[in-house]
Amino acid sequence: MTATTPHDFFREATALICSTLAIERGMHRCLTFLQRYMPADQMMLHTYDRGLRTMHTIAMATAEGGERTQHVTNLPPAVTGPEVPTRLPKARISNRPLEEPINRQMVEYFGIPDSSLLLMFLQTEEAFQLGHLTLVAKGVDRYTREHLELFQLLKEPFSMALANTLEHDRVLALQQMLADDNRYLSRELRHSGEPIIGADFGLREVMAMVRQVAPRQTPVLLLGETGVGKEIVANAIHELSPRRDRPFIKVNCGAIPDTLIDSELFGHEKGAFSGATSQRRGRFERADTGTIFLDEIGELPAAVQARLLRVLQHQEIERVGGTRAIHLDLRVIAATNRDLEAMVARGEFREDLWFRLAVLPIRIPPLRQRRMDIPQLVHHILDRKRVELRLPSAPELEMGTIDRLMEYDWPGNVRELANVIERALILREEGPLRLPRSGPRAPRQPRCASTT
Repeated sequence: MTATTPHDFFREATALICSTLAIERGMHRCLTFLQRYMPADQMMLHTYDRGLRTMHTIAMATAEGGERTQHVTNLPPAVTGPEVPTRLPKARISNRPLEEPINRQMVEYFGIPDSSLLLMFLQTEEAFQLGHLTLVAKGVDRYTREHLELFQLLKEPFSMALANTLEHDRVLALQQMLADDNRYLSRELRHSGEPIIGADFGLREVMAMVRQVAPRQTPVLLLGETGVGKEIVANAIHELSPRRDRPFIKVNCGAIPDTLIDSELFGHEKGAFSGATSQRRGRFERADTGTIFLDEIGELPAAVQARLLRVLQHQEIERVGGTRAIHLDLRVIAATNRDLEAMVARGEFREDLWFRLAVLPIRIPPLRQRRMDIPQLVHHILDRKRVELRLPSAPELEMGTIDRLMEYDWPGNVRELANVIERALILREEGPLRLPRSGPRAPRQPRCASTT
């Protein structure tokens, strides 16, 4: 059967092709229409990547329906050179594709060797994108010149449909990228509502490692000088992990007296020692199903190090005075400003515990190694301190202040910078805010080795 006129054929086919943004549905409707005028069992839409010499089948349609696909076929140089659009015919018949090297590769890949093909190249205006529409009929010698002439009328509507599909795919990809960026901003780069300043610059490598390790259950060891923001990074790891909605327990190991640390970390049973009038859960139990952050882990006594090793190896503890093992499901993040390897060599830190913790150590650079972050840090701290000190607005900085701050080495890192800003805000009277290069210098601890 033939159409009344080529114009009627074109008009009706175009309406079907452009009736939906889903190219696979438009192809299925068009295939059903074509079956009234020519053999048509299957239709395929391809694009070419001439750099990779591959053909991408992005959509297919049969009598049952249409679908988006991701088939990739390798092609010889003959069909991927820059002269292809001018050298190859716009449309042609291939009634015996097994006798043609290029088409043989395609029909064998799709498992349709005994078939006839109508082939038409499509051209989009943007970026010289080459497309290819294939109509398949079962059996050989099925197509005639009249069939090809009708099929060629579909070149313009299918070229438009291909361009719209590729643009729609690009928009969807951009939306996904934006969604990923939003997730990173809200989860990866924030802790307790505070952004990680320098995540895109001075801490970029640190945050890349955070994103890699966060989804896993591996213990993490954070290394860095005092004041670099180890707790902030620990928060980011927890927020990015599957445990984000579970407890996040923080422990400053250096702030707990040796006589109390066992009880604080592991809990105790009633009557375990004088004053233990009731059973008490420790920090590890409170962190069950979540994350525990052990800051200043280099301060742990040797006996506690042994018990921590058991937690890492077997995920279980015993309360002080108890005899029953308590199984836990938690992740350990540890941090220190000390040189643990040197402590291992001196026998001050257990070697087996070091190896358990240092599966993936993350070293956080000191502020002097990421001076580019200082301007953003200053403005962020000013905003935060303004709220804390209940100031009506953040004052302007005196000219040259940022330059002076960037010349200083900041041995106390971000914590020292925050203290300098807070002190200046408290003492300020009138005019722009003047920030000195540093605040009062505290004596450095010889044991707190630099981790540059």
